[in-house]
Amino acid sequence: MGRPQKMKNLVGIFKDKVSLIKATLLFSSKPTTSFHIAVLRATTHRHPSDPPPLDAVLSLVNHYRPSTSGVLIHALLQRLHGTTSVYVALKCLLTLHHVIIHGSPALKEEILGYSTGPLLNLSGFKDDSGGDTWELSEWVRWYGDVIDHGVGLSRRKNRGGGERLGLLINMVEVICGAPESLHYQRISLIYEVIKLVGEDYRMIMREINALINQFGKKRIQDLSNDSIGELLNDLKRLQNCREKLVLMFLNKKNDGVWELIEEVRKDVEEVKERRENMKLLKLERSESTRVAENRVGELISVSVVPPRRNRRWLDVEWNTMVASYG
Repeated sequence: MGRPQKMKNLVGIFKDKVSLIKATLLFSSKPTTSFHIAVLRATTHRHPSDPPPLDAVLSLVNHYRPSTSGVLIHALLQRLHGTTSVYVALKCLLTLHHVIIHGSPALKEEILGYSTGPLLNLSGFKDDSGGDTWELSEWVRWYGDVIDHGVGLSRRKNRGGGERLGLLINMVEVICGAPESLHYQRISLIYEVIKLVGEDYRMIMREINALINQFGKKRIQDLSNDSIGELLNDLKRLQNCREKLVLMFLNKKNDGVWELIEEVRKDVEEVKERRENMKLLKLERSESTRVAENRVGELISVSVVPPRRNRRWLDVEWNTMVASYG
């Protein structure tokens, strides 16, 4: 380890100690102090090989009344938005994600209601202090986006049918947008991130599987043309993510969901193609009928002209007249 890195680690340790002392002195309420100290200990500047004590934070939440859980969320967000360290940021996100997945229903509701907009909004985060931090910053931005979309998806859990399917596929696309530097999974923090996101991914794919299973051939045929187009587009978006997701979650079972997606996509394309062919056939028949009617009209139009030799009758000059029958 080089001298600059050692100095950086020492500065990080110093910052952590100062933050702990401030939390001890500034907060008078025991729950508030306990939550801030637990967050600080879980989100140190230490090397990423040290996993954060996630269960310790969750145990503390369960120890106090659900009404105090807002203090934990505030402490986590304050720590997250007050740092430029990728390691601190990743540990904050891991802690929050762990609480969302494994916390009590009351705690999850508290998180969902904490803000009406994006909870994290880390699109501008970057740590350019050197080494791998620039590329790891991309992981922080992506992970924050995954959590924000997951919270948004939970807020809209009562949406049904095609709309719900579209929201789930949006979430899959966000997960699929992980940085290309998947080799960073060798770092324990990134490995933990992929593991937690993998839990979300499996739950989402199970729900997608259940929704798509409802689309039998008869139901597909009953859909409107607009709904057919939206469903086909959603299925293609999902299939475009398959290769990247397989790379990310090598050992995760899919329970035949990709095969089901392909089967339903073919059924939808078949119905869409049949409707387009029928529409084209109707247009061709309509055009043929119009042309035939015009030709019949032309054929029954007859010119009535007096004989050339007797152009006058009763001293009245004849003009050509056209009579149409029908």
